[in-house]
Amino acid sequence: MKKHNFYAGPSILSPYTIKNTADAVINFADTGLSILEVSHRSKEFQAVMDEAQALVKELLEIPEGYHVLFLGGGASLQFAMVPFNLLQTKAAYLDTGVWAHKAIKEAKLFGEVDVVASSEDRNYNYIPRGYKVPDDADYFHYTTNNTIYGTEIRKDPDTKVRLVADMSSDIFSRPVDVAKYDIIYAGAQKNLAPAGATLVIVREDALGKVTRPIPTMLNYKTHTDKGSMFNTPPVLPIYSALQTLRYYKEVGGIKELEKRDLAKAAKLYEAIDSSRIFTATVPNHDDRSIMNVCFVLRPEYADQEKAFMDFATSKGIVGIKGHRSVGGFRASLYNALPMESVDVLVSAMKEFEAKL
Repeated sequence: MKKHNFYAGPSILSPYTIKNTADAVINFADTGLSILEVSHRSKEFQAVMDEAQALVKELLEIPEGYHVLFLGGGASLQFAMVPFNLLQTKAAYLDTGVWAHKAIKEAKLFGEVDVVASSEDRNYNYIPRGYKVPDDADYFHYTTNNTIYGTEIRKDPDTKVRLVADMSSDIFSRPVDVAKYDIIYAGAQKNLAPAGATLVIVREDALGKVTRPIPTMLNYKTHTDKGSMFNTPPVLPIYSALQTLRYYKEVGGIKELEKRDLAKAAKLYEAIDSSRIFTATVPNHDDRSIMNVCFVLRPEYADQEKAFMDFATSKGIVGIKGHRSVGGFRASLYNALPMESVDVLVSAMKEFEAKL
């Protein structure tokens, strides 16, 4: 039975990425060596790094003056690296969920943090509006997509200060005005590659402004100066990332990916909103994520949750169990997920509903 992978991360990868990565595990670039054992200093792997960085710049239309890095440590390490490198006096943060909250916690170790707004009062099921970012902040940090709660900010904010964004779960799903940002970071395991690599886009002239000493490995300059090759990078995930980036270019780039993602999300949300037994956890349509669609059974059908999970599993649907802090179901519609899988899920929902 074909599986339909809705896991939130690590998540679905394109067949193109999986096949080419598997081939390289056997024989990388006709070297007779596996990508698992090749030196990261070899000319063959340097070519992988160079092309991957170039494709990120091309796909996201990154202007001059920015570096593209592939680092370890996940987005969680970036929670500390960002303020370590950028926070001199005060930073502003928007609290829209668990990951934003964790970033705020780390930033408070380095200086004053102004939490300009929070949606914690309603379990993060909306995006705050009407807040003010202080003009004297060193930067404003926000999380673009909240995987646990199913909310998303799909427009680059207009502020007088520079931006920092955690785009772990929606990067490459929409055009981004990179010139507004000092740093964009994203764990690879959603829309790019297997877990183990973190994509970081760093504005060159944002660095070197803080007075504190920065440990070597936590200093962005260490990695920008060495092109992500200061120490051994996560070789296999970077190779997989290159395959994904090639695939994105092949299918038409970011605008085409956004078109597909919007269509998938619209189809699933329509099925949820027209259902008598399911309901979306994010009431405001403008706040809804197109990457992570969260929904639950209405109270009068809540006792059917396990039954629906079992029914979905019987249809080859995997990974739709909601996060424990929200409950219900979560369908992650990352770039590699085909519309066919959304159709299968919608059909399963309607068939299950017809039985009740």
